[in-house]
Amino acid sequence: MTIEPAYDERGLVPVVVQDVNTRDVLMLGYANQASLEATAATGKMTFWSRSRDVLWEKGETSGNTMQVVDMRLDCDADTLLARVEPAGPACHTGATTCFHPADALSRNGSDDSALSSLWATITSRAAERPSGSYTTTLLDGGVDACSRKVTEEATEVLMAAKDHEAGNGSTDRIVEESADLVYHLLVLLAERGVDLEDVEAELERRAG
Repeated sequence: MTIEPAYDERGLVPVVVQDVNTRDVLMLGYANQASLEATAATGKMTFWSRSRDVLWEKGETSGNTMQVVDMRLDCDADTLLARVEPAGPACHTGATTCFHPADALSRNGSDDSALSSLWATITSRAAERPSGSYTTTLLDGGVDACSRKVTEEATEVLMAAKDHEAGNGSTDRIVEESADLVYHLLVLLAERGVDLEDVEAELERRAG
């Protein structure tokens, strides 16, 4: 079947991805003509990244690829349904599907962890770039702006720790500055197109 979607003004079409065996809806992505051609050539689901303006094959870094069984257009030809055989979790949180976070695998066994929620918010900002958002401002500043904030916050953590060592106050400031550092590090990851699940996978590899 020849896929000829009605692309939007940006040359994109939304793609709903479904597990062909379980029929679970796994995720929503976007495709353009080039990504659909790449999908047809490799058989693996390939999207167009709206935040990075590049093709990305699902699972190219994590290994959680999606083998396409077939693709179908809806009645208006403006949405695609891709039925796939996934090689692993669809969601960056480790969940089987992006629409059922109760399946997420986190250290505390809960999909509602602050880290997962924060990462979801940051990746949403990276994709949509809403005006007035501090995260958007950092992302628009590129790697230099994001890296500068990571350096600044790391220094604040160090200073808080040294102050505590000298007997000046409780550990509250260390906690607060550490939270700032984690946030800005996640923004840097998003700006560079690095998925949090890849960092988690590296930590698991090191844990042995």
